[in-house]
Amino acid sequence: MRPPPAAFNYPKEENAGVGRVLAAVAVALALAGCSWGSGETAQDDETVARVVDGDTLDLEGGDRVRLVQIDTPELREGECYGDEAARALAELLPPGTPVRLEADPGLDGVDRYGRLLRYVHRDGTNVNLELVLRGAASVWFFEGDRGRYADELLEAARSAQAAGRGLWGACPGTRLDPERAVETR
Repeated sequence: MRPPPAAFNYPKEENAGVGRVLAAVAVALALAGCSWGSGETAQDDETVARVVDGDTLDLEGGDRVRLVQIDTPELREGECYGDEAARALAELLPPGTPVRLEADPGLDGVDRYGRLLRYVHRDGTNVNLELVLRGAASVWFFEGDRGRYADELLEAARSAQAAGRGLWGACPGTRLDPERAVETR
């Protein structure tokens, strides 16, 4: 990430708060995972500590990551294919796996539970997309927001559904609705 531009030389008496405002903006951008003026997507290298469920994982550094733009059946609610979705993610990302996290500047960086919202990459594979291709996850454009991989994710979901892969074959009646969380009861 590039540092913010050097502070401007404003007369103290006229613009005493400008430096503080610039500093606050730089901190906010850094916390949101944005690059100052670069237009690039923030990316971080991390290591997987454990898989929580089919679309959530913990990192060795202590952060929890929610794979953005996808949704899997819930484990705690006993939804059809919840266990299988968690196993699919654990197969792709066993503990100790190095991953690259990609924030999407067009989407929120953190959800209401404090989880990082990220695309997760392993060895050049977009894990979010791979889960959808396998039928272990569906697409969810939360509040209608479409991220940088929205078209590929939707195409992958339609392909998996048409082929009856994963939850699409195992859970009759499951609907593909990108505007809602997947329900497989």
